[in-house]
Order: sequence, then C-alpha cells, then structure tokens
Amino acid sequence: MLSCKEATELISQGMDRRLSLAERMGLRLHLLICRGCRATDKHLVFLRQASSAWRQHHDLTSTQQGDSK
Repeated sequence: MLSCKEATELISQGMDRRLSLAERMGLRLHLLICRGCRATDKHLVFLRQASSAWRQHHDLTSTQQGDSK
C-alpha cells in the first residue's frame, strides 16, 4: 500500500508523464481509501486548469496589446 506521500508524488508525476500500470493500480487503490489524497488530486487538477486558463488569457491579452501599439 502506498503512503500518502508516495500517492501525492504519483498524482503530481501523473500530470507530466504516463504512470506505469503498477503505479496507476497502486494509486487507484490508495485513492479509494484515502479522502485526503482524493482531495489533493482534485486540487492539483484545479490548479493546473486555472494556471493554463490564466496563461492563455495572459498570452491573448499580451498579443492584443502588442497589436494596438
């Protein structure tokens, strides 16, 4: 069984690379029983999406301001 620290590391790594089958299965099992790590997973997904949306908005705003100069 994964510890919460190991699960959190896999959640984070899974956003940047494809986890192995063993890693995915261990993480799924841990997430089934650990409410805290499920919440951490949701929070990290939200932060990644919010960061991406902000970056897209910032890039669009910068492009529009550059066009008006």
